[in-house]
Amino acid sequence: MPSEADRNSQGPWHVDTELVHRGRPPAIPGAPLNTPIEPASTYHAGGEIEYARDGTAGTLALEAAAGPLEGGGAVAFATGMAAANAIMDILPAGSGGRANPPVVVAARFTYTGVALRLRELAERGAILLRRVDIADTDAVIAALPEATAVWIESPTNPMLEVADVPALAAAAHAAGAIVVCDNPFATPLGQQPLALGADIVLHSATKAMGGHSDCMLGLAVTADEERLGQLRLRRTLMGASPGALECYLVLRGLRTLALRQARSQASAQVIAERLAEHPVIARVRYPGLESDPGHARCRAFMSGPGSMISIEALGGAQSAQRIAESTRLWVHATSLGGVESLLERRRRWDAENPDVPDSLVRMSVGIEDVEDLWADLAEALSRA
Repeated sequence: MPSEADRNSQGPWHVDTELVHRGRPPAIPGAPLNTPIEPASTYHAGGEIEYARDGTAGTLALEAAAGPLEGGGAVAFATGMAAANAIMDILPAGSGGRANPPVVVAARFTYTGVALRLRELAERGAILLRRVDIADTDAVIAALPEATAVWIESPTNPMLEVADVPALAAAAHAAGAIVVCDNPFATPLGQQPLALGADIVLHSATKAMGGHSDCMLGLAVTADEERLGQLRLRRTLMGASPGALECYLVLRGLRTLALRQARSQASAQVIAERLAEHPVIARVRYPGLESDPGHARCRAFMSGPGSMISIEALGGAQSAQRIAESTRLWVHATSLGGVESLLERRRRWDAENPDVPDSLVRMSVGIEDVEDLWADLAEALSRA
């Protein structure tokens, strides 16, 4: 189990080194280098851990490694949506009870599950939802009166809009609202929302943090001790504890996150630049391109543009679907952040935001050789 010093100190190293060494058990002769998988639900009374629902050695090890990446403490959940629901559950209440529910200002483009859940809460009268163009700072600020929370996603899924997180956080706090930032596209290496002013950061660790498309897990990170306690309680009461194997796999994935992120981001830049010149592509959405509306903010608030690209095919939905189904190396599947490159037409899902163009293909660039990826994609584009 990680020592208390390991959990709470930043250490003198660069983040790439921290990723490799955080969350290790104490260095005792004969002890394992990695925190072992414990397939146990119940523990002998009197120790730090007594029941697995409240956290295990593997949970604590993962949280010790993940929290400092964002400059806070982490709470691990069974899935990203479990973490999102726990965050929604602790958002401040409105001032007028049921007659005046809390106002949540949220990005119009967010992860589909989050969007559906917020809409459901609004339809039940549990919140008053104001959807905004998160890249339009003035529009977001105009929606802040009486708001209790602002839900940011940046870059957005799948439109890759980039928000001015510091400006939005400052304005939200001035209005008395807390700020939640969903950060899976950027990853903790690409953007640290807490340092930019956010109060809680959300991660689907299923994606880049796990990195191998083999487990599901979510993380909520905050520097506020009271909110940390609230989130841990929500995890217990909602039965959203992650499994021992899942914690182990995500922690193992974190060890190589810096290497994977560097490789996939470099390849994404090359592929985005080539796509921008391709005759069958109407638009490339990627903040690493100078022509992208989010490019200046990406350079100001992020360490890099990430490994996600969205394209719009000139031939509409039919051409976009043909591109997604014609590749041999790129995998036609719904997810992102893994070692393998994935793509899909997002509107093939009935639940996707209808404002997403029918012709949009979301692409997650993996760690394969960039020329192999381009050759496969170019062949698929030729069929469109």
